[in-house]
Amino acid sequence: MGGWFYGLTRGLGERNVSLRRDQFRLADDPSFCLHVARALVAGKIRNQRTLLQRNHVEPPQAAIGQMKRAIEQAERAGSLEELLGVEGNAARIYFANFAGMVKTNDEPWSGEHDQPLLSFDFTTRNRRPPRDPVNALLSLAYSVLAKDLTIVCHAVGFDPFIGYYHQPRYGRAPLALDLMEPFRPLIADSAVLSAINTRMVQPEDFVKAGDAVSLTAAGRKAFFRAYEQRMDALVTHPLFGYRVSYRRMLEVQARLLGRLVTGELKTYPVFTTR
Repeated sequence: MGGWFYGLTRGLGERNVSLRRDQFRLADDPSFCLHVARALVAGKIRNQRTLLQRNHVEPPQAAIGQMKRAIEQAERAGSLEELLGVEGNAARIYFANFAGMVKTNDEPWSGEHDQPLLSFDFTTRNRRPPRDPVNALLSLAYSVLAKDLTIVCHAVGFDPFIGYYHQPRYGRAPLALDLMEPFRPLIADSAVLSAINTRMVQPEDFVKAGDAVSLTAAGRKAFFRAYEQRMDALVTHPLFGYRVSYRRMLEVQARLLGRLVTGELKTYPVFTTR
């Protein structure tokens, strides 16, 4: 319940050798990688746009229009490098308007011993280290979601360390990060907004050391309640028409990617919401 990842205990889960052989083979096919990456990035931007439309106090029409054009650009990007540029520009627009979804009237506060003022004011995305409470929550949410999807990859039979959009790097799981892209706004960002807007986390749940801001133990526990509530929320899968939790949805999407990899599907049906 503390959110710390120690390791995996599992049985003989490596039986789907044919899936991994296809996974490795297609990871060396630039056209297949671009095909998958386009769908993932377009789906992510589409979900970010929907979140702004649903939750912003005054949905910014200029930004909504720019993100719609970014979806179209992602769908026809000619290379992974171009796609990275489209994704980065859409993220800049999205996070420039993220503060409009944070609905709290808390005044900046000062703890004991002249601690720096902290509040839920958000201006831009920053990390390594996060320098304000909202960014601290976002970084934690993305880390936990990546961990959950790493486990899903193992359960389905994938090797999470070979991806199609994210490139291999020591210590990270690119395929889990690939699958995570469309779910960042739907699960991670939504859990952060819920934790703040319903006051599950409070300004006093954060501490600052130098430029870095982090959660206290009580703050982490409170945030994980918000995260688990989001993972348990039910949504209707647009392809199958039945309702499942977001936790189950992660596995469904991983299995659909498996069908694409093995040739049973021609396109990857990214999960998006309206």
